[in-house]
Amino acid sequence: MTAIDTQSALDAKIKTVCNVLRRSNCAGATQYIPEITWLLFLRFLDEREAQEVADARVLGTTFRESLAAPFRWRDWASPNGDKRRELQYGSAGDVFQFLETKLLPHLHDLGQAAAASARQRLISQIVSSVNKTRVDTERNFLTVLDLLDDIRLEFIDEQHLFALSAAYESLLPALGEKIRDGGQFFTPREAVRAMVRVVEPRIGETVFDPCCGTGGFLAESYAFMRDQLGDEPSATNLEALATDTFFGREKDNVFYPIALANLLLHSIERPRIWHGNTLTGAAEYGALFEGAPAQFDVILTNPPFGANEAIDAQTRYAFRTSSTQVLFLQEVIDNLKPGGRAGFVVDEGLLFRTSEKAFVQTKRKLLDECDVYCIVSLAPGVFTSVGTGNKTNILFFNKGAPTERIWYYELTPPDRPRFTKTAPLTLDHFAEFFELLPERADSDRSWTVRREEIEERGYDLKAVNPHRVEDVDTRTPEELIDEIAQHGRELEDALAELRDALRA
Repeated sequence: MTAIDTQSALDAKIKTVCNVLRRSNCAGATQYIPEITWLLFLRFLDEREAQEVADARVLGTTFRESLAAPFRWRDWASPNGDKRRELQYGSAGDVFQFLETKLLPHLHDLGQAAAASARQRLISQIVSSVNKTRVDTERNFLTVLDLLDDIRLEFIDEQHLFALSAAYESLLPALGEKIRDGGQFFTPREAVRAMVRVVEPRIGETVFDPCCGTGGFLAESYAFMRDQLGDEPSATNLEALATDTFFGREKDNVFYPIALANLLLHSIERPRIWHGNTLTGAAEYGALFEGAPAQFDVILTNPPFGANEAIDAQTRYAFRTSSTQVLFLQEVIDNLKPGGRAGFVVDEGLLFRTSEKAFVQTKRKLLDECDVYCIVSLAPGVFTSVGTGNKTNILFFNKGAPTERIWYYELTPPDRPRFTKTAPLTLDHFAEFFELLPERADSDRSWTVRREEIEERGYDLKAVNPHRVEDVDTRTPEELIDEIAQHGRELEDALAELRDALRA
């Protein structure tokens, strides 16, 4: 076996697995990513628990594995496993029969026992929607198992799993391109990193995302906070980060298990994710969220764009509207602790709409209860790579004092008016923003608006750069017609020359 000792080698291995899945009845991202999720999770779990057993022996203690034979990866999936050999060299169909009638039912039931551990409940939730493999043949399925078995954590990183999580996360934007129901879109990773850097979650604080998707904001917050601990973190701090820091809610049945696996791959041992509809309060599964605080120190989120909610969601909020984003903004304000900090991605429509009462009331509530100290106006195209061209903004606010003034920053590429798939947003585009933010300095792309002006505009918060000089076309209609005619004559002359050349 070739050692997988670089990020590129690991990325290549994961992509090879995806290629096998694509040709094995998992053609789209919505099929192959959920499939690789539960398999990669079981592979990772097995190696981690084997190491924990070995560590316990050295310390003279005991460690009880979450899974027993023959349900561990090393038993049924690894090429050298006893159960794997029995199934592979048995009768045709034995592999799938074991999977569907033994393994998956056992994993589903694992978290239901009264004495189930937090990890056993996590296992059950990650495979909760899996009843059989999507792979078409046993041969292809065994090939996938062999490829995943080659991924050994000892070759990746001795302490952390960032290389593995990065390889896995590189797949997720493809999922975002395919799933757009209800306005759900993935936040580009560079925007997430910038938001985490501004809000700056600190050790000892809680971090929450009320519509966490695949867990991107929580995973990036973990990486940011883990760096604060240095090279020799205390066991207490690591335990707090792994078990009692990151909280989320997610209603989508596809995203929910992916979020759990993604956070576990970031060394978050106990992802505190509530499965259900945040806005209605209806839970599918809430056990992992037990003991969560009523309010949080930090909230980072990107609610669905343009989605609409039924009356059962609206009745829980002071200002009723079908707009999902407006309801989530109320949710965030109410769930933020006094003194808490938030970063919130919004579609531009939420900022400028003043015709609907709930929009105005919610924005007034935001400015009354929170200090909205910064709005970043993102150039069009930021979300193009993940499925939408919506014009978006980022709100940054702290709860506990009213807004007196808002500092705006217009983030646009230096050489073009928008971002594209081939020229996407990068963290470098935030360089000037980070430089100006501490002093809220004025520049060609930044300015300040006082609360009084916002109220006079009827709570229109849209960014309108007063420094921008618009190019105005001053040509008269007659001049435009003359220019078009001239271009036509030039085209006719060019075509005549081309015809003469062809006759010669």
